[in-house]
Amino acid sequence: PGEIWRAEGGPRLALRLSPEKGRAMAAADAGVAWGMEGLLFNAKDGYNEGIVRGLKSGLLSTQDYANLTQCETLDDVKLHLCSTDYVSVIQNEPSPLHPSTIVARCTQKVVEDFEMVRCQASEPLATFLDFLTYGHMIDNVVLIVAGSLHERDMQELLDKCHPLGMFDSIATLAVASNMRELYRLVLVDTPLAPYFSECVSSEDLDEMNVEIMRNVLYKAYLADFLRFCESLGGATAHLMRAILHFEADRRAINITINSLDTELSRDDRRRLFSDFGALKPSGHLDLVACDDFDQVRAVMDNTPGVLSVIASRLSISSDQLLEKHFYQEEQKMCAAAFLEQFNYAIFYAILKMREQEIRNVTWIAECVAQDCRNRVTDGLVSVGLENL
Repeated sequence: PGEIWRAEGGPRLALRLSPEKGRAMAAADAGVAWGMEGLLFNAKDGYNEGIVRGLKSGLLSTQDYANLTQCETLDDVKLHLCSTDYVSVIQNEPSPLHPSTIVARCTQKVVEDFEMVRCQASEPLATFLDFLTYGHMIDNVVLIVAGSLHERDMQELLDKCHPLGMFDSIATLAVASNMRELYRLVLVDTPLAPYFSECVSSEDLDEMNVEIMRNVLYKAYLADFLRFCESLGGATAHLMRAILHFEADRRAINITINSLDTELSRDDRRRLFSDFGALKPSGHLDLVACDDFDQVRAVMDNTPGVLSVIASRLSISSDQLLEKHFYQEEQKMCAAAFLEQFNYAIFYAILKMREQEIRNVTWIAECVAQDCRNRVTDGLVSVGLENL
């Protein structure tokens, strides 16, 4: 279902199915025993996997970062990026350059490559790739709503939205005064509609409610994505389970740290945690009781696995480098996905790798623009198999 084959073994034309049919096909494919995916995987998704593994070979190398960190001007940064896969989008940018221009052009390249893979994907890969955009949709919704509360210009807000998270009615988000209107007038026809069931209320939108909305949406999104990955079975389920459990733990820790010394009650904090991950259940109970960063660090240290390793790298009473350590561990998981064959986790991994690459380029460009070259290596995170 959902596929058309030309006669005499010609190339296949893929049709995009609804998410429900995509799940049904995923459930059917899960019946193939783990280790036998290769019988069908290359016939359906081998071409897209080849594209993704080719994109991985185009990631910036250690030598590229060494050259970029030696740049003295943004024109030097542009000159070096013209020797990488970003040449097609950045070579015609006129001087004077601004860091935001470089970042926008690099993001454009990532989006173009993602859409190229996405338009050729058949089910269930098409649904999997759709899931990768939902996180950006949530961030865009929160950005527009929060900006509207501060009476920011709508076009300025739209320019800051991530291209992968755009949808037709996004510009009308500003008309909503509470979450119920936000759902009824705008989001009911978007893929985010099912995730709003837990946060639809008549409360007026303010900064606190907007952040609560973001975390409730992410909680529902991660749970739905995990269920879909589990239905795929095989190496995809194995790799994505570890990645999404880590993401759930990271969000729980960040929610705890960001809610310290705020009006958010402990019960409300607990409701924002996902129902899976290494911290569940005892770690969640400990996080709810935390009153400062040292207690959060102690909870991480008592949790077996990745979190205890990250906690051991943190100095006492310092949460400034925590996010960098989270990114480093995420990149290790993404690099490990490429060591496996016949799985969809590499599509998730390449997007996260290239997003981290853009964060690295952003940091370098800002340091060069602000003449802070002595700090240029402080914010960089290794990307690729160098993490293993």
